[in-house]
Amino acid sequence: MTNVVVISGGGTGIGFASAVYFARKGAQLVLLGRRAHILTDAAKRLAAELPAAPAALCLTGDLSAAESAEGVVGRIREAFTHVDVLVNAAGGSVVMQASDAQYADGLAGVARRWTDNFRLNVLSTVLLTEGLRDRLRSPGGRILFVSSIAAYRGSVQGCYAAAKAALHPYTYDLATALGPKGITVNTVAPGYIRDTEFFGEKLSDERRETLIAQTMNKRPGTPEDVANTIGWLASPEASHVTGQIIQVNGGAERGR
Repeated sequence: MTNVVVISGGGTGIGFASAVYFARKGAQLVLLGRRAHILTDAAKRLAAELPAAPAALCLTGDLSAAESAEGVVGRIREAFTHVDVLVNAAGGSVVMQASDAQYADGLAGVARRWTDNFRLNVLSTVLLTEGLRDRLRSPGGRILFVSSIAAYRGSVQGCYAAAKAALHPYTYDLATALGPKGITVNTVAPGYIRDTEFFGEKLSDERRETLIAQTMNKRPGTPEDVANTIGWLASPEASHVTGQIIQVNGGAERGR
């Protein structure tokens, strides 16, 4: 039976690397994102690299907005009777993505910055997950969240780190609720991951070297490092692992 794997943020970075991982396993992919051209390009790349894999279904929408999320979830529920794996890879830091001027107007800017980070990283995950939780295969379903090392070590302005940290108690609560059904819920917490939109070109060479130096294995992480961990957590071999935050940051979370 072909596994159905839904991946938010599936067009780039960790999300796309996860898509490649599951496509190699012959899964039916559902790629979600806000930018249709990014998803279309991702689907073409997958088809070119893995022509034997089922064609990916691409759905666009803003998962942080209830009405848009309802539309996306509705289309998934219409297309599939169940979901085997849900990977919530969508998210990011609005401060890194936006101009400084966008959040510069006093407390209004502070409120907007914190609210936007919460919407991008928490609501986008919660709305999709809650919309599909009753469609997860039982037993055997898997839910994965992508947090960050920032949830443990901060993110300078706090808002991104706080948003990612909010996923941790949600992981525990959902794992407790779904565990009796044989569904696991886990989170991965990456550190510096090269070749992603999150870091992009804004990271100075000095900052990049500092982040690498903080790891125990003295190398940057790759999207594949995170995807491989997600893939294992989604496998039958990890059926007794749930409610966990798995560090994928070369030991940098330990503060070296």
